[in-house]
Amino acid sequence: MKLTVKNKTLFLLFLVLGLLIGSIAWEVLERIIHLMPGLSDFSLTMNEPLTLFDFYVLAVSFRGNPGTILGSIAGIILFFTI
Repeated sequence: MKLTVKNKTLFLLFLVLGLLIGSIAWEVLERIIHLMPGLSDFSLTMNEPLTLFDFYVLAVSFRGNPGTILGSIAGIILFFTI
């Protein structure tokens, strides 16, 4: 599918869903690896979260990992193959 003005929201949806699914899948993978003996120090997730906005009552932050990048790439590829 070509990226046009009409389907840019669909493209962004694929991108964000790929980003979220990739991030969660990587986190699950790291937690499974932490259960294995001798591999408890393995982590490729950012140490400090990237704060998107921080109000006194509400704060949203993001911790990126390789799954974030891989998931967003997969979302883009899936969009263009449909």
